[in-house]
Amino acid sequence: MLNGYVWGSNSKVLVMTISLLRPAVSFVFTLSIFSLVPAHGQSVLEVAAEVDRLIDTQTQPSAADVCDDETYLRRLFLDLTGKTPSLDDILVFNHETHPEKRTKVAELLLQDADYGTNWGRFWRDVIYYRRSNDQVLLGLPSAEEYFSKALNDNTSWDQVATDLITASGDVREDGRTALIGAQQGRPEETVSEISRIFLGIQIQCAQCHDHPTDRWKQEQFHELAAFFPRVAVRPQMDPRTFLVYAVDRIRFQPRNNNNRFIGTLEHRMPNFEDPATPGPEVAPKFFINDQSLPLGTPDSERRNALADWVTAADNPWFAKATVNRVWAELVGEGFHEPVDDMGPDRDAIAPAAFEYLSAKFTESGYNMKWLIATIVSTQHYQLESLDRRSYDQLPFQANAVQPLRADQLLDAVMNSLEFPELPDRADQLIRRQFNLAFGYDPNNLREEVSGTIPQALLMMNSQSLARQITARPGTMLGNLLSEVSSNRQAVQELYLKTLSRRPNRKELATNLQYIQQVGNRSEAFEDILWALINTSEFKTRN
Repeated sequence: MLNGYVWGSNSKVLVMTISLLRPAVSFVFTLSIFSLVPAHGQSVLEVAAEVDRLIDTQTQPSAADVCDDETYLRRLFLDLTGKTPSLDDILVFNHETHPEKRTKVAELLLQDADYGTNWGRFWRDVIYYRRSNDQVLLGLPSAEEYFSKALNDNTSWDQVATDLITASGDVREDGRTALIGAQQGRPEETVSEISRIFLGIQIQCAQCHDHPTDRWKQEQFHELAAFFPRVAVRPQMDPRTFLVYAVDRIRFQPRNNNNRFIGTLEHRMPNFEDPATPGPEVAPKFFINDQSLPLGTPDSERRNALADWVTAADNPWFAKATVNRVWAELVGEGFHEPVDDMGPDRDAIAPAAFEYLSAKFTESGYNMKWLIATIVSTQHYQLESLDRRSYDQLPFQANAVQPLRADQLLDAVMNSLEFPELPDRADQLIRRQFNLAFGYDPNNLREEVSGTIPQALLMMNSQSLARQITARPGTMLGNLLSEVSSNRQAVQELYLKTLSRRPNRKELATNLQYIQQVGNRSEAFEDILWALINTSEFKTRN
């Protein structure tokens, strides 16, 4: 009997009494849950229930069942913390009978530091996968650190957006410079990313001509770019870095400013009839509300005004862009797809549910933890998982299977194999290897993500993985086999440690037969463990 066991090895947030290892387990929620109540006093569960009702009214109630506890817990851990639950987490959660245990565990995991790390890496990738060149990756660690802290502190999302739009400083030291630094301070690219990420509108399609399918005009795009002409990104040496800065006075303006080492006082429309001749100067104007600033406005006023207008409560696209992206990441399908291609000329799936959840997100003060807790409390998040639907099938009938992002997969491997803590350089090395092999742009449709030969080779040839898959003393497998003499029980626990579920009858029988056939217990279990972490089930979030 272990009294006062802290649940679990990852979350460190629930105090419980637990009898390990089988069979009696119980716990009680003893921490006060932080307030996740929007302005009008509805609870997370009430808002989640209304979202479910509106979706079912506008699409069709799903015939799929709600997933079992083991599937839900693994899904939740991966989605919120980027890691898999421990064996203790699974045993405890399965035996808890609290009617709201799923929402309460979600709210508690949102207080774990791993939440900020996981989602910080997600937003880091949202920005840096659309970078202008690889040199700007110098700012990647500081961006991850900034997002991680902001998310764990539950900084309101409008403040995060404001930080990114108005930032200046060294990209190595200040993660708020991530968005501008990733685009090297180029006005056209920077405002394209601001519109895509924070408004869900791809206005960049109007850069050279009026938008071919939406209402946006070429002039509106360049009026948006006119908020950023005075911003530039200058390379610095010793140490090598880039500095985001702005100027309101320029002594000498080079004729060709393509490198954006020096800003310009005003933005000019391109002159397509005579490209060698500059076009007319354009004053800043925001295409959503048509509010504008005069020529000559200082940089700080331009960018602060833009941040205010982008995040204003009466601009519905800010809340919608965030809700759509986070919903798609958690449920597997957005109200709009691709997630960053919305706008007044595009139809949403279940529009009433989308409008309702976006309005509640605004009421919450753009509270990201509230939004995630609400989405994971919906029945649609908790449905059984299926492969992505074809376009002729009904939407939101299941939670779509998601490939794990590179950092999630590595953390799942390290968590399952109980890796010893690695020195910083070793951790960075193996993380870089996984990002190169398994990384993908989170802005893209998930059906565009597919397995590759380098991924298989990394899983097979990585020395770090090979050392931890052995049954030698001190490894997860070695400890398991020395502590558990029953092959049946050892197989069951190995499945729980890797796939967060018990093997079905066929899997159990096949594994026991294989162990007997090999004749060497350690060798057989090493093969089983290697096979489990290479299954598509392990490498996806179901």
